[in-house]
Amino acid sequence: MKSYFFIILGMAIVTFIPRLLPFVLMSKKEINPTLKRFLNYIPYTALGALIIPNVFNAIPNHQGAVFGGIITAIVLSWWKDNIILSVLASVGSTFLIIQYI
Repeated sequence: MKSYFFIILGMAIVTFIPRLLPFVLMSKKEINPTLKRFLNYIPYTALGALIIPNVFNAIPNHQGAVFGGIITAIVLSWWKDNIILSVLASVGSTFLIIQYI
């Protein structure tokens, strides 16, 4: 039982160090504004890469609801720049389209 503890502890340390080092080393340095602007797009890009491929097959019999949700997400993302609001509103609009159309 003790050997498992040390194995898990060692694995935690080995995976934690590479994640911690960039924060420690880069915390005092100024980031290039172009790089900073690029890094600000990563959450949106990652979310899009995870969601978009499966969106079109999520509701096979309701393609209109799918496109309604996508359009809602695009418009709110562009207008409000709030990712949580965009996702919640697109899920809600898809639900409403399925229920009432």
